[in-house]
Amino acid sequence: QVQLVESGGGLVQAGGSLRLSCVVSGSIFRLNDMGWYRQAPGKQREFVASSPSAGTPNYADSVKGRFTIARDNAKNTVYLQMNSLKPEDTAVYYCNAHNQFTTRVNWGQGTQVTVSS
Repeated sequence: QVQLVESGGGLVQAGGSLRLSCVVSGSIFRLNDMGWYRQAPGKQREFVASSPSAGTPNYADSVKGRFTIARDNAKNTVYLQMNSLKPEDTAVYYCNAHNQFTTRVNWGQGTQVTVSS
């Protein structure tokens, strides 16, 4: 059974930083394209960043230059470093794993990020 567990969310002032972590178990991590998504109240879930199993990271335009996604295959973990946070970054952040071999997609439970102005 594949499990994704996010951590690192919290309350931060505008301009501050947070680092989210997502640990994956039950799957061969290096075979997964990993991604971060977020969902603000009353809005649809949206793409934030991705780290392919092979290739370069991708980012939503709204976070380019502020957020960095990184993966550690030895630790089965993907990170999202978030700098220069804005109130509009407030959302529940979800980790996503897309296994390139099985094509199965799994989601974490989410972690709340709140940015105060």
